[in-house]
Amino acid sequence: MTSVLQPQKEAPNGTYTFASRPRPVQNRTKYREPAAEQSDGQSNYGNIMYDRRVVRGNTYAQHILPLAAQPDPIEVQRQQESRRRSVARKRAMEQFRPRTPEALEGRKHIDVQTELYLEELNDRIEDTSVECQTDAFLDKPATPLFIPAKSGKDVATQIEEGELFDFDMEVRPVLEVLVGKTVEQALLEVMEEEELASLRAQQRAFEELRNAELVEVQRLEEQERRHREEKERRITQQREVLKKEMETADKIAARAFAQHYLADLLPSVYTTLREHGYFYDPVERDIETGFLPWLMAHVSNTLEKRYVARAVLDMLIHDVTQKRLELFQQIQPHDHSTQ
Repeated sequence: MTSVLQPQKEAPNGTYTFASRPRPVQNRTKYREPAAEQSDGQSNYGNIMYDRRVVRGNTYAQHILPLAAQPDPIEVQRQQESRRRSVARKRAMEQFRPRTPEALEGRKHIDVQTELYLEELNDRIEDTSVECQTDAFLDKPATPLFIPAKSGKDVATQIEEGELFDFDMEVRPVLEVLVGKTVEQALLEVMEEEELASLRAQQRAFEELRNAELVEVQRLEEQERRHREEKERRITQQREVLKKEMETADKIAARAFAQHYLADLLPSVYTTLREHGYFYDPVERDIETGFLPWLMAHVSNTLEKRYVARAVLDMLIHDVTQKRLELFQQIQPHDHSTQ
């Protein structure tokens, strides 16, 4: 077995992958076939040493991707980035490379040889012709006829008429067996066909019964679903009714409790407000806020004046008493001295 090179797909990293199916080696000889035999549609391949699809060199470290594999986008992006960086680096090196200054106006630069040995500069490139003649192919010689070698001894046997067997007599049992087997096989096939037809009829009847049962099951499931939805809807409605009844009972109970609570609350509140002066008689309030404070102020002023007068009187009495005491004390020693 060998493989024939076929058009292959080039991978992004520049390698080629093998994509041909193995084929058997054709019967090729070392002689050149005639022109009539070469034009039978077979393709002749050239020298594979100059075929770019043939991998050369070390193949141990080559990363060959299958045809169905897709290139890694990260690897492709990394290669593009490295290629872009190398191009930018080359451009920067070309910009910083020293160059010959531009020629003056009206002049131009020319090429000058600076080698040790001068040579003639010419636009025409010298070329030479070299020929190589390969050995001619030998014409294929005529193929000799195959004559097998004679071996063994020649022996002849003569069979007379009627010595072997009677065809009609010998073939009749074979023919009867063949016909019997054929008829038996035909009967078996007919019975098999009838059995298959019966099985198909039973299968059709079973399928019809199953379809009818499926339809009935679907109808019952749909009816059950409607009953279940109706039951859930009724339960939901009953729950809403009970919820509303409970809310109504709670409201009635709250109202009765409020009325019972407010029955004693209002008189006590009015009494408390009345005690704290929120409910008052205008005349009484005027007397309390206007007349009584004026009267108390007037009485207080009067009492204050009396208190002041009494204080002044007490001071006068105290002063008179003190002077009398001092005078008495002065007179008493004088009386004692006169006696």
